[in-house]
Amino acid sequence: MSDWQRLGELLTQQRDRAGESYAEVVELIDRFRSLGRDLSLARALMPGSNLCRELENLFLKAHESVFRRPTQLKAQLIELFRDDVPRVFHDMRATIWITVSIFLGTGLLGWLLVSFNPELASLFASEKMIEEVQRGELWTDGILNIVPSSVLSVQIMANNIMVSLFAFALGALYGLGTIYILALNGFMLGGIFAFTAKYDLAGRLFNFVIAHGVVELSVICLAGAAGIQLGNALVHPGLKTRTMAFRDAVKHAATLLPVVVVFLVGAGIIEGYISPDDSYPLAVRVVIGLGYGILLWTVLSGRIWARNRILYGDSAYTRRRDLRLS
Repeated sequence: MSDWQRLGELLTQQRDRAGESYAEVVELIDRFRSLGRDLSLARALMPGSNLCRELENLFLKAHESVFRRPTQLKAQLIELFRDDVPRVFHDMRATIWITVSIFLGTGLLGWLLVSFNPELASLFASEKMIEEVQRGELWTDGILNIVPSSVLSVQIMANNIMVSLFAFALGALYGLGTIYILALNGFMLGGIFAFTAKYDLAGRLFNFVIAHGVVELSVICLAGAAGIQLGNALVHPGLKTRTMAFRDAVKHAATLLPVVVVFLVGAGIIEGYISPDDSYPLAVRVVIGLGYGILLWTVLSGRIWARNRILYGDSAYTRRRDLRLS
């Protein structure tokens, strides 16, 4: 194996593995220096040749590897939450408004239909739930007597994350699957509130859901917006191939995933410990629900880090892009 081939192998190993041994790092630097001498000689003796171009490409890859900044997890997380998440959120604003409109519109439709036709509640509620409501009870009553808060929280976290990922992934069906999930959830929420209102239980249901519901419904709309962007990439790929446009859309939308997961974990804890506990008054639940929801949207918008800087493109992403273009 030639020195150049060995250097290429070291670069491939460095790219594919999480870390390198000290001996491999020393060898890579030595071969990089040797390549520099070989490249100078090739440029002098065979300028413009295929060999010269191959050595130049290898030298550029090695130079980037040797002089790259060290990877720091803390710095990457700070950049993700401070720069990348607000940038992606800013790009998705129009789509988010669309998903919110779909959710609210179908919620209103569900409310109206069930208000005038209560029997439609059987479309989304089990017979047992309907009988409980007709007796003046909610299915959430006494839930802590059946399932401990710790177990309930874990179950809720897993379910919420799965629903959000499902809404996102169904965007691969040209966005139609995502729209269906949004419409279904909106219709069910509006319908169940209309049905419980008929038996004067809507206030108690609101009392149960307000603490965790703001964030959970927000996340469903965010996941829906990401899913619609996947569908839009397939319908309108632009100058890219559909595969490339879809891949870029997935990568773009997945930037929000860490924020979504963190806040869903918090919502699961709230729903497991606070929502079913009657000792918390409505005022406390409203403060928790609205405060947690405002925190989510503040983090997404970037205003928690810098009020205006991020929203107008002065992010690390923009600076890196400008450097590449200059």
